[in-house]
Amino acid sequence: MNDYQTTIKSRVTLAGTGVHSGKPVSVTFAPSDVDTGIVFHFIGGSEPGREIRALVSEVGATDLSTLLGDPAGVHVSTVEHLMAAILGVGLDNLVIEIEGNEIPILDGSAALFVEAIDQAGLDTQPVKRRFIRVLKDVRIESGASWAEFRPYSGTRFEIEIDFESRAIGRQQFAIDLTGDSFRNEVARARTFGFLKDVERLWAAGYALGSSLENSVVIGYDNRVINMGGLRYPDEFVRHKTLDAMGDLALAGARFIGCFRSYRGGHRLNAAALRRLLSDRSAFEIVETTRRDHGRIAEISAVSGPVFAPWAI
Repeated sequence: MNDYQTTIKSRVTLAGTGVHSGKPVSVTFAPSDVDTGIVFHFIGGSEPGREIRALVSEVGATDLSTLLGDPAGVHVSTVEHLMAAILGVGLDNLVIEIEGNEIPILDGSAALFVEAIDQAGLDTQPVKRRFIRVLKDVRIESGASWAEFRPYSGTRFEIEIDFESRAIGRQQFAIDLTGDSFRNEVARARTFGFLKDVERLWAAGYALGSSLENSVVIGYDNRVINMGGLRYPDEFVRHKTLDAMGDLALAGARFIGCFRSYRGGHRLNAAALRRLLSDRSAFEIVETTRRDHGRIAEISAVSGPVFAPWAI
């Protein structure tokens, strides 16, 4: 992982279907200056030119996906897979030009976003990357679910899910995040759902773009009904890990620490991140100088800001 900030070398466009609207949508990735962060720029709709920064302070809803902005006004939904790809490949500064208010679902994973970024290429910029280093345990609970940050000499995710469905059951997955580990172990994991829930959402006017082309679907007999089966034996927990990566990418900078969760989701991920960033004794802003297999070897605290993610 580069110690310096990055952007992309050239513009690249992706087009597909919005999983909730069922309408055609497209996004274009464009290079951006240092210390810009990730910015969504609307080029159509009722307020062309409006921008929304990819920060947890902008999260407006977490019911079916992660939505930035005002759900009743200007917003962009289903950002989590794209944000996971941005985090996974190590991209810091990017303008995302968007038509409509939804990121295309593509194949339900982050893999095609990674391919688009690879096609554009990464350009190293002459400014050091800054990190949010976790200094102490921070935990949040909601019923039987919980999530927490812990100090760790790298960026690590430990995710556990527990479903009554026999097709899923209880699964655990842990990963030290690097470019290679993300690409090989997480990026291709698809979103999933139950046929009974999808049919209910369709009837209510939601998930209109959901299909077997972009989701792993579990039928009434508790079996995966997709003809190709699963991409990983534990694809369900790997996708929940991908979701967590995308949600935590809204910190405004990559974190140095371990994120753990049990029966988590978008709402819990956002709440845990807000809890961490609301406690200035729980983290510090640092720069790194060397790494070894994804773990941080040398760090130094800095006074410069990242993208003010704690303004929540």
